[in-house]
Amino acid sequence: MPSIFSYQSAEVDWCEGNFERSAVIAEYYNTISNVSFFVLSPALLYLNRQYRQHRALPMYIVSGLLFCVGIFSTYFHMTLSYVGQLLDELSILWTLAVAYSFWYPRIYFPRWFPLSGNEKQFFWLSGVTTVVSTLMSFIKPAFNAYVLNCIAFHLLYLTWRELKKCNDKRVHRMAAVMVLWWVLAISSWISDRWLCGLWQAINFPYFHSFWHVLIAMSLLYCCPLVIYFDVNYEMPSFKPKLEYWPSDSWPVVVPYVALEEPHKQC
Repeated sequence: MPSIFSYQSAEVDWCEGNFERSAVIAEYYNTISNVSFFVLSPALLYLNRQYRQHRALPMYIVSGLLFCVGIFSTYFHMTLSYVGQLLDELSILWTLAVAYSFWYPRIYFPRWFPLSGNEKQFFWLSGVTTVVSTLMSFIKPAFNAYVLNCIAFHLLYLTWRELKKCNDKRVHRMAAVMVLWWVLAISSWISDRWLCGLWQAINFPYFHSFWHVLIAMSLLYCCPLVIYFDVNYEMPSFKPKLEYWPSDSWPVVVPYVALEEPHKQC
């Protein structure tokens, strides 16, 4: 019986051929494409430094967990080990759980929460749910990836709810770009999983590596959007403003949130 740390002991094997370009890296392009997460994490910290000065804990923890997602995904695709698969999926689960705990707007808390101390109640609810989900991950790890991707639909629903209350065209534009990147990303993930035979037939089985890059791009737009809404709710003395790096005039830009005073309702 192979060890859970052994190469190719995972329940899933993506479309890219194994050990075709390296004797030690199982899926070469799926492995190196995780560099996008190593760029994403420090970029979020640097560009949103004004917000980070006031809300350091969520920024450092979420950015650190995104960096861990890159590390564990690299390990998984390099080895295709069972442990690597679990670490890859659980790092995503815990990143989502922590982000929800820090940034989920209180106005969307369940109605049965107590009127006071509901932030603490929601924190414990998120923690218990995450621990239970973690334990269930050991039962059928291959199923977890589909569940994690479904969480995106809830995020899209929350984004739609927030956009209905906001008239800032920049916010709507950034949300549209975020959704575009996500659609391209999830399409790549599904294509690699369900149409592998086709891509192997034309010798182009690299769509999972595209998923890594495209979902990182989507997060590069999603995180500033979440920060923008969080400033509106939790930092009423500031007005959030979307800016673009290096400047608005460049054809390819990276969004971030600047803080201005005084705050005016979006």
